[in-house]
Amino acid sequence: MAGLKFRVLLDSKDKNEVFRDILISDNDNFESFYKAVLDAYHFSDDQMASFYMSNDMWDKGHEISLFDMSFGEDATQILPSVMRTSMMQAYVKEADQKMILVHDFIRMWIFLIELIGYEEEGPENAKTVLSVGNAPAEDSKSGDDESIQFETESEESEEEDEFGFGEYEDY
Repeated sequence: MAGLKFRVLLDSKDKNEVFRDILISDNDNFESFYKAVLDAYHFSDDQMASFYMSNDMWDKGHEISLFDMSFGEDATQILPSVMRTSMMQAYVKEADQKMILVHDFIRMWIFLIELIGYEEEGPENAKTVLSVGNAPAEDSKSGDDESIQFETESEESEEEDEFGFGEYEDY
């Protein structure tokens, strides 16, 4: 059983570089890897998450989700794999394999993951072998995305007035 060494970089707006190197056995599953990432960043495991196999352009590819989210959908469709049953060795095929991990689909914590090395022997349990930078508190990021804006009723009525609709009364 070989060891896979991954660099797990937290993608954030901060200029501070925060990453962890995690060593895991190639015989282990993605759920173990996910828990190792959460432990390394001191995040809780009470949120939904998915790994996405990626390429050099960091495009999202095949999804490996924490739970089966198919809800009885047509079995002929290509459904995401599940972390517990997806083995690392089945998906890590390239010397610089890249993956994206999305943790908490409201706050959208995004981790960019790249295979950076192999070890002859893998550890019994996944472990952090290098820690650089201070991880932010998990609740430090709100679920508010500046690019998504919702109008309130007062903003809607101001918009209507802009076009002169508010000047007339209903009879």
